[in-house]
Amino acid sequence: MKIFGYKPVITKEEIKQAQHKKKVDKASNWQQTLRRIWRLLAEQRMLLIIVFIMVFFSSALSLIGPFLIGYIIDHFVVPKTFTGLESFIIGLAVIYIALSVVTFLQNYWMIGIAQETIYKMRTNVFKHLQHLPIPFFDRRQHGELMSRVTNDIETVSSTLNTSLIQVFSSILTIVGTLSVMLYLSPLLTLLTVIIVPFMFYAMRWITRRTGKLFKLQQQAVGSLNGMIEETISGQKIVKAFSKEQEVLEEFRTQSNVLRRNGFWALTYSGFIPKVMNFLNSMSFTVIAAVGGMLAVKGHISVGTIVIFTEYSRQFTRPLNDLANQFNTVLSAVAGAERVFAIMDEKVDEDNGVEARSLKGRVTFEDVSFRYEQSAEAYTLRNISFNVNPDEMVALVGATGAGKTTIMQLVARFYDAQEGRILFDGVDVRQYTRESLRSQMAFVLQDPFLFEDTIASNIRYGKLDATNEEIITAAKKANAHTFIMKLEHGYDTKLSANGDELSQGQRQLLSIARAFVANPAILLLDEATSSVDTVTELHIQEALEQLMKGRTSFVIAHRLNTIRKADVIFVMQKGELVERGSRDELVEQQGVYASMLQTV
Repeated sequence: MKIFGYKPVITKEEIKQAQHKKKVDKASNWQQTLRRIWRLLAEQRMLLIIVFIMVFFSSALSLIGPFLIGYIIDHFVVPKTFTGLESFIIGLAVIYIALSVVTFLQNYWMIGIAQETIYKMRTNVFKHLQHLPIPFFDRRQHGELMSRVTNDIETVSSTLNTSLIQVFSSILTIVGTLSVMLYLSPLLTLLTVIIVPFMFYAMRWITRRTGKLFKLQQQAVGSLNGMIEETISGQKIVKAFSKEQEVLEEFRTQSNVLRRNGFWALTYSGFIPKVMNFLNSMSFTVIAAVGGMLAVKGHISVGTIVIFTEYSRQFTRPLNDLANQFNTVLSAVAGAERVFAIMDEKVDEDNGVEARSLKGRVTFEDVSFRYEQSAEAYTLRNISFNVNPDEMVALVGATGAGKTTIMQLVARFYDAQEGRILFDGVDVRQYTRESLRSQMAFVLQDPFLFEDTIASNIRYGKLDATNEEIITAAKKANAHTFIMKLEHGYDTKLSANGDELSQGQRQLLSIARAFVANPAILLLDEATSSVDTVTELHIQEALEQLMKGRTSFVIAHRLNTIRKADVIFVMQKGELVERGSRDELVEQQGVYASMLQTV
């Protein structure tokens, strides 16, 4: 079915099937999510109790006001005597002023509680992200993760700011109003509450459809954000291959999914206030008609009718608020589920000892590795070698041979499934990752620079480095000259990833960062592959100085850049097929010699 040009993303039958299939899991997940949100709120227990007390007082004051108005009508307006009326009018004014003050205070404190809770939630999830293993990020779009940390948490924030108080206030108002109504007239109370089953049936019918749609809407937001982030990050590639139109079409497709999901989620949820208002009007009409007849016959007073008409609204309005808030809570819980899903991801255990003053001896003992446990083929098979301190090791081979994987294992971004990797004779899994990587430095093929000053980007290698250390490192990296030619020198603010600099200049800053770190082990991944010949000479000179006195692993496709390597490892289809110095490998007339002939 198509209404106003919008076609549902899922049919009614698919909604019913999904609800039936996941009925138990969904309820369990939502209950667990709500409990976790409540535990975060409970960390500010005392202030939360004060807010609930304020809500109690505001609900009580909202009940006293209409009751006092009815009393004034029966005792002053109807008998047309106004002696003492001033006191009641002043009292009524005081009640409504107090109600405004109490309402302001409860909202003020609740916003503080909500913001503190969201602050902790956002901080905890970001902190958790820092401890998640590299494979977690390899499997997910960065934009989708950003959506969880920003959009989903913001949805929870807006709900906590308003919905929690409104739900509690609505429940108190319903209970209080119903009690007073029963005291005044059981018959009119029965006429008021008779609409409640219709309200709940209507709300149940609507929310059964909105729950699934709100969850799809949150997923669509995350997917669209991921696509946008990926496109913006790869804008140069998009333009280089003239794929603007294809990217635009993909954006339109995903945006249309979000539009349709949002349309139907909001359309269904929009029925609730309309249905509630209709039922409220019907209830008011019945109470006015029946109450009028009872007043004519002398069974109740006119003031009681006035009280009841106001209380009937106060009784149905909280029901309406609860129905409206239910949809808001649905959206917030869907977002919270996505955030808590990150929090539930298993972090890397880091309970080893501190790796201090590594000498740089690296040993692989029958190491086999595959990125996915379900994969049949191993990326590395039975790799064994020993690298002595201060040696330069070059890794060569065709794309996919396993060179980068060895670097990943040395850096312990991944752990081998079989065999052992030893640093100075100790299994790397016995060291903490943080202490291990603190004694390493990386110079990658595509260096990453932060949106900060040049000095701060170099200092990233050692956060407590002095300005003198930064300048010394830049001079060693042959970067000082071009830095001083910039308008603000080391205080020059770079854009995202330093796009205003050339590839070679960015690489020199990356080398300066490694100099500041002063590592025991150096990992170089095609550090000179994307620069011109002149710049390559500057980079190569800086790298040779950087590698002095350090164990270095170098991936190189340009074989002339590894002439001075102490040992060359030739990789082929995940196996180490040859090893030795350049001269030894040339004499063997094997794979490496063949590679030299094709250069």
